[in-house]
Amino acid sequence: MSDDFIEDAKVELGGMAKEGMAHPSTKPVLTGAAVGAVAELLLPVLTIPAGLAIGAGIAFYKRLRP
Repeated sequence: MSDDFIEDAKVELGGMAKEGMAHPSTKPVLTGAAVGAVAELLLPVLTIPAGLAIGAGIAFYKRLRP
């Protein structure tokens, strides 16, 4: 991964931490986490925390690199 992606991720996470639910990326990332948790229920190979992390990670990545 490039340094630009890492820097963008730091800025985005910092903004999400400071602004909370007011930040435009917070709701999509939380929605991705929820979708991941539901997917875990359909795919019993994963655990709920893994589904949450994977779903949130995918949503966060899509916010940075659409």
